[in-house]
Amino acid sequence: MCAVDVRKESLPVFSGSGYTIQPHERHERLYTIELDPEAVQKFLEDVKGISDEQLEYIPYQRLLTAQALLNVLDDDFQTYVTTILNDRRSGGFTAGVEGTTMDAQDYVKFSTAFSHLAGIPNFDAMSKKYYARFFVQHTDDSDSYLRQAYRRFTLHTDGTYVDEPTDWLLMMKMEEENATGGHSRLLHLDEWEDLDYYRSHALADYPFTYKAPASKNVSEDVQRETFYTWNNETCICFIDQFVYPETIKQAQYLKDLSQSMENSANLVELELPAGDLVMLNNRFWLHGRGAFEENTNLHRELLRQRGRFSK
Repeated sequence: MCAVDVRKESLPVFSGSGYTIQPHERHERLYTIELDPEAVQKFLEDVKGISDEQLEYIPYQRLLTAQALLNVLDDDFQTYVTTILNDRRSGGFTAGVEGTTMDAQDYVKFSTAFSHLAGIPNFDAMSKKYYARFFVQHTDDSDSYLRQAYRRFTLHTDGTYVDEPTDWLLMMKMEEENATGGHSRLLHLDEWEDLDYYRSHALADYPFTYKAPASKNVSEDVQRETFYTWNNETCICFIDQFVYPETIKQAQYLKDLSQSMENSANLVELELPAGDLVMLNNRFWLHGRGAFEENTNLHRELLRQRGRFSK
């Protein structure tokens, strides 16, 4: 084990035309982006003529949506967003529409603007779009924990079973009714007490096979090392549901690794209201979801985008 030194310098505060970016009250490594409601309203008015269909069929419209957000803020805003996502001290933030709208189409545009400030989303084979929207409800017959409300969705990174870079992840809450629990669960890799032990293990760089369930619409298997180096820093690739070990020793390593992260004292639960998003560096942030309290009228809709940084 290693002792985590949480005595870090405070994250700096950024501000510009129509926004303030400051440390999040629930996590010392996260930022919260506070936008002026007037700026959000102006952005939504400027992109009112762009339909969901145009965003899906015309890729350059997505980038122009990002430009529309910069037009009501300033060009420095994109620099701040990309700097935060690449900064190992942080690597993540929350942002929201500041109560200006409850329209799902507006949420798609808002999240699209943020994702395209960072880079280009990957094609999501599950939805066959550049983003996915999915429900969590009382009943579920899917083949993964993504939609199963009453199970803890254990800590993981995204993109484990696809053969393309997944640098960042964006999740936005679209709707929520009759929901108690189900908070986002987050762990920064450098806050994990047992990181040194597991990254120096003989199996740390073993190429495990990952296979997607049928609902993901991905048929190819991929091999992924659990720990690897990116920008000269240790990163992680892991999800317990889709990794296929070949020996009992490998299975025990993966189970112990998962349980260690789940038991970390530095794991934080974060509650997001509808209309808010969280965006994370997928290489050194792990995320999951707590279980909901049982309610036959439970309803939550989420939007997901994930992709690579622009060069």
